[in-house]
Amino acid sequence: MLFNSVEFLVFFPIVVLLYWVIPKKIRYIWLLAASYYFYMSWNAQYALLIAASTLITYLCGLLVDFFGKREGRGAAVSKKLVIAVGFLSNLGILFFYKYFDFFLENANRLLEHWKLQTIDSNFSVILPVGISFYTFQALGYIVDVYRGEIQAEKNPLKYALFVSFFPQLVAGPIERSKNLLEQIRDIPERKTLEYHRIVNGLIVMLYGFFLKMVIADRISILVDYIFKRYYMLGAVELLVGAVGFSIQIYCDFGSYSLIAIGAAQVMGFTLMENFNTPYFAVSIKDFWRRWHISLSTWFRDYLYIPMGGSRCGRLRKYFNVMVTFLVSGLWHGAEWSFVIWGGLHGLYQVAGDLLLPLKKKLVKLFEVKTECASYKLLQIFVTFVLTTFAWIFFRADTFGQAVTYIQRIFTRANFAVLFNGSIYELGLEQFEANVLVVSLMVLLLVDLVRYRKNQRLDVFLQEQNLWFRWTVCIIMFVMVWVYGVYGPVYDASQFIYFQF
Repeated sequence: MLFNSVEFLVFFPIVVLLYWVIPKKIRYIWLLAASYYFYMSWNAQYALLIAASTLITYLCGLLVDFFGKREGRGAAVSKKLVIAVGFLSNLGILFFYKYFDFFLENANRLLEHWKLQTIDSNFSVILPVGISFYTFQALGYIVDVYRGEIQAEKNPLKYALFVSFFPQLVAGPIERSKNLLEQIRDIPERKTLEYHRIVNGLIVMLYGFFLKMVIADRISILVDYIFKRYYMLGAVELLVGAVGFSIQIYCDFGSYSLIAIGAAQVMGFTLMENFNTPYFAVSIKDFWRRWHISLSTWFRDYLYIPMGGSRCGRLRKYFNVMVTFLVSGLWHGAEWSFVIWGGLHGLYQVAGDLLLPLKKKLVKLFEVKTECASYKLLQIFVTFVLTTFAWIFFRADTFGQAVTYIQRIFTRANFAVLFNGSIYELGLEQFEANVLVVSLMVLLLVDLVRYRKNQRLDVFLQEQNLWFRWTVCIIMFVMVWVYGVYGPVYDASQFIYFQF
């Protein structure tokens, strides 16, 4: 069930209204049933997978808690064994459904190279929606219990709701047990019918629909057109395609997170922020503080820091950075292009750290003013160029396509298309392109407010006069209705991150 579908527009109000009226003590059971129905609307059979992951990590949490109350070396070893079993079983399921084909394909390439018998690869499974998200969320829980940051949940239904909570189930944010599970435990004691909270949640959802249906789905037409015909186009069109995808993936993924956060807020839950103006980042390190925050902090807390983080020698630190980002790339998809994308971001960070002393010397030598707006704009521009370059590998179907795409950018200059009108022949008619430009101006304005005032749109609007709030909301609603639902070749298109 897609957020941007008629089914969800029927499903969500029913879930919320019944959640408000039923007794508080059984509300979590209702949300659990709604969450499983939401997930089963894609493929009912794969509900067994999320149930299996839930059961395994639930039992692991109880066992870790049990051995944690015992003393001695045996109890400590038992805790580690339980964690190992939890990780191996869940990552094994993830590997089978997401990476087995990738493994077979690359193993057969090696066997062919060595002139050995290949493995029968007539095997294919459908990737379960959101498997990477709920797997990481469940694994984070057992680590939190192991570290003593949260008590193991005794109620299996409450824990099952934590793993399957429908607003953020299939594309995040990847929630922490210290946040979401604690809120689930407190459902009977917490207020739900809070006017400002409900209104703000609906505003957040509305802006999410605007990003998805007016910007992301519209610009995807242009991006798809360019990436399908990259071998026929010149540098200008290819640059438009690369920048367009940078915007598309931000609006597409950011919209899902906003709708999830807003939907949870309407029901009285607070989910963690997942994006904070990432394209205003002044460095790659800053970008990852702002982009997919729930995933980047997950890798930081559960992989990078346990490996030693930055507390060890410089070479080991760089090794830890590269491993973290290569794994992050592989998490996104079973293709080498994703691994290259992650590796590039790791190399960016390593190079930035290595060049930092030289950068400081040059700044001092040329008396560069580092606090002025022009310097920050330059930093933002360079960071955006680097991230956009890496996005080409993320978007391309294969590594070879990405390399050819980049080669043509540097070898097929055709600036004339900027003046002869052919820029409007890239899948979008002139009127639709103009709608896109206006929408991007809205996006820029909202992100500027967030960047300068550190306020989300709903909080900013609450500080304004009533007429201004209603005007903004009505304009967004009309744009979603007119230019989203009835926009070009409208379809309730899937969110990009569903495939991960």
